[in-house]
Amino acid sequence: MARRPGTLGSVAFRQQKWKSSVSTRAKMPPCDFVPEKYKSYPYERMQKIREQNIAPSLRMYYKKPLLLHQGHMQWLFDYEGRRYLDLFAGIVTVSVGHCHPKVTMATQKQLARLWHTTNIYMHPSIHEYAEKLTSLLPDPLKVVYLTNSGSEANDLAMFMARLHTRNFDIISFRGAYHGASPYTLGLTSLGPYKHGVANGFGCTTTMLPDVFRGPWGGSFCRDSPVQTVRKCSCPEGVCHAKDQYIEQFKDTLNTSVPKTVAGFIAEPIQGVNGAVQYPRNFLKEAYQLIRERGGICIADEVQTGFGRTGSHFWGFQTHDVVPDIVTLAKGIGNGFPMAAVVTTKEIADSLAQNLHFNTFGGSPLACVVGAAVLDAIEEDGLQKNSEDVGTYMLLELAKLRDKFKIVGDVRGKGLMIGVEMVTDKDSRCPLPAEEVDQIWEDCKDMGVLIGRGGLYSQTFRIKPPMCITKKDADFAVEVFRTALQRHMERAAAK
Repeated sequence: MARRPGTLGSVAFRQQKWKSSVSTRAKMPPCDFVPEKYKSYPYERMQKIREQNIAPSLRMYYKKPLLLHQGHMQWLFDYEGRRYLDLFAGIVTVSVGHCHPKVTMATQKQLARLWHTTNIYMHPSIHEYAEKLTSLLPDPLKVVYLTNSGSEANDLAMFMARLHTRNFDIISFRGAYHGASPYTLGLTSLGPYKHGVANGFGCTTTMLPDVFRGPWGGSFCRDSPVQTVRKCSCPEGVCHAKDQYIEQFKDTLNTSVPKTVAGFIAEPIQGVNGAVQYPRNFLKEAYQLIRERGGICIADEVQTGFGRTGSHFWGFQTHDVVPDIVTLAKGIGNGFPMAAVVTTKEIADSLAQNLHFNTFGGSPLACVVGAAVLDAIEEDGLQKNSEDVGTYMLLELAKLRDKFKIVGDVRGKGLMIGVEMVTDKDSRCPLPAEEVDQIWEDCKDMGVLIGRGGLYSQTFRIKPPMCITKKDADFAVEVFRTALQRHMERAAAK
């Protein structure tokens, strides 16, 4: 009998050549929301349209891709009415919850009032939103340029850095993802996103200070409730791993770029690479080194912003730094296409020497959505919820790391979590993709949707809508435990 997500019981999981003795104790938390009846094309016709009319580069998750129909807060519903707990939030984009009532109502009201004018006219919402957004950032970050996507925001940040400094070279970390436009692909340093065409002129990558997979790391390196399993002898207040990675950063500055640079861009926690965290104080020292060379520092907050890290509203604040430019997207609009570049007046003035125009950026509709998202974060207490539920979930996942040899690392802060899968903790070799696939498919079949990341797609990315509860976390962790146990049984049965 086929089992449906949302109706979990003690029915044993079945696969062609084996039968698991492990049944899940997980019970999906209740949800009062009832989705509408699906009325569009049959699944098979959707598949045919996908094959014939949609670009094949837009790849899908899972052996049998999901056909989703409706969303409500942390839940998604497919065309047959199955319910899933969404732990990936549309790639870290649905910040306050699918179809959040406050955001939906504000959007509907504005749709009936005014959609679009472009920036050649004034309209109330852009001014109200600019004031509200910049009030949440420290001085001197008080000028905003609104765009439509994270790639576009980072593209503009690169341009502004070069204009303002009159320098050209920009440094990013290996493993970084900053966009897929021809300009930003130079900063993105993940092989699967690289195409065989020229890109990245003036962009240089430097060693990623990854305290789990990199050459140095220890027991107290990162700002997280969970540290690596690696040991060190560092006394309190000292991090030899950080010092070694800073030496590598200096080596890049001394060998790979001119004496003056345009800037340095980094995510406060790497997103696509699997929630990779740097040693404490690394960014603070790196920022100082860049500024000594005339460069500006860019914080890519596309995934970490808007309270997701829990302890702070912005990820850069967890590093005790103030960037010169901050780029925002994804959670800024809860799924609505919008983004922003926030900077100082002096840097913004550099762009004003000639015309630079954006047709859709800062539209009346986008700004109303953005303002409603900020209201929902505050009124629903979502930053605090990210801290509470995220910390709880990290600690529960750490128990699974201690139990299963294939769980190499659990890391993150708030609801920005990565679980890296390995063959064993000593070698830290990535678990083969086909084995990670099986665990991932099992989680989906039990009603939990998780993202993937890392150079080898070996890391599970857990970055849900910030409205999830501890009961949701309990359910997700138990589903993950069951999937891990089934994987161990599969391996033993070979």
